[in-house]
Amino acid sequence: MRELRVELGARSYPIYIGDNLLNHISTYFEQHRISKISPILIITDDNIASIHLTKVEDLLRQGGFKTATKVIVSGEQSKSLVVFEEMITAALQAGLDRNSAVIALGGGVVGDLAGFVAASFMRGVKFVQIPTTILAHDSSVGGKVAVNHRLAKNIIGAFHQPEFVLYDTSTLLTLPERQIKAGLAEVIKHGLIWDINFTSWIDEHAEKLLALDSGALQYALYQGCLIKSIVVSRDEKENDLRAILNLGHTIGHALEAVAQYNELLHGEAISIGMVGAARLAMKCGYSEQIYTETKRILTKLGLPTKLSNEMSTHCIMEAMMHDKKFKEGLMTFIIPTEIGKVEINSSISAKWVQEVIEELKQEG
Repeated sequence: MRELRVELGARSYPIYIGDNLLNHISTYFEQHRISKISPILIITDDNIASIHLTKVEDLLRQGGFKTATKVIVSGEQSKSLVVFEEMITAALQAGLDRNSAVIALGGGVVGDLAGFVAASFMRGVKFVQIPTTILAHDSSVGGKVAVNHRLAKNIIGAFHQPEFVLYDTSTLLTLPERQIKAGLAEVIKHGLIWDINFTSWIDEHAEKLLALDSGALQYALYQGCLIKSIVVSRDEKENDLRAILNLGHTIGHALEAVAQYNELLHGEAISIGMVGAARLAMKCGYSEQIYTETKRILTKLGLPTKLSNEMSTHCIMEAMMHDKKFKEGLMTFIIPTEIGKVEINSSISAKWVQEVIEELKQEG
């Protein structure tokens, strides 16, 4: 088992990464003083419920915890105000109080939704992240919780840090191939923004990662979480540095919104977005090698790098206006300056962005 810590003063918390950690879930809950008197609300989705929910409920109840459960439909569509209200209703019906905790058992959608419920219910109750996807190694760390608006992704939310993150990597063995690949997009993102050596390691171990080799997977998730924890510890509420974690997300979030959150997985959209950011880097005068290497590694991991011709460039541009600052024809983007380094650039021409969207439709 690997452990690291997100350093945020009084809000600091550990991340536990290892196989079969769910078998000891009650021990972790006791160590972190989750109440056995006040009810716990477990939020999960219908895919995860059929695989892991019964085990988690049984182990917690055997440990003396009172649990209630709410199952949502899997997919980005569940990150909505309508579903959020349903979760608040479930919390009230289950008798949650100020000493209760909300548990996110699932991927990024479940974590974002459950975290926003925890941040909002009675102005904030305890929150535990139990990620069950590769993608969630990113979203489960850092305390950004939210739901979507039909015009923009993650536009309604808060910062609410978990008590701890319990990452049982054995839960990843049931992931469909497409979800595995999509999750690895956020892993490579951490390398591209911070660490050229980690990026090279991912490149060299791509086959093992795709095959869910236990050793390779645990190392990759640990390194990804470590990079994110360093960034979050330095800038919890995205005043400056934390924005670098959004590499590929400006375009990616717009693609998700235009596709109405049901055609592209998050990691797939971010993959295309990172290729777009690398193309913007060339327009800023940086090396073409950034683009070729970014595209090559993403392709090696089985991720998309091309945008469908059916997606409207106008609609994508409109979605970006809601997602990022737009002033006098200029936009803010995270731009790679070399592999392993990025800059926050607030002087990107909207004309360049529109050109890149069109270029993404022509990717080979």
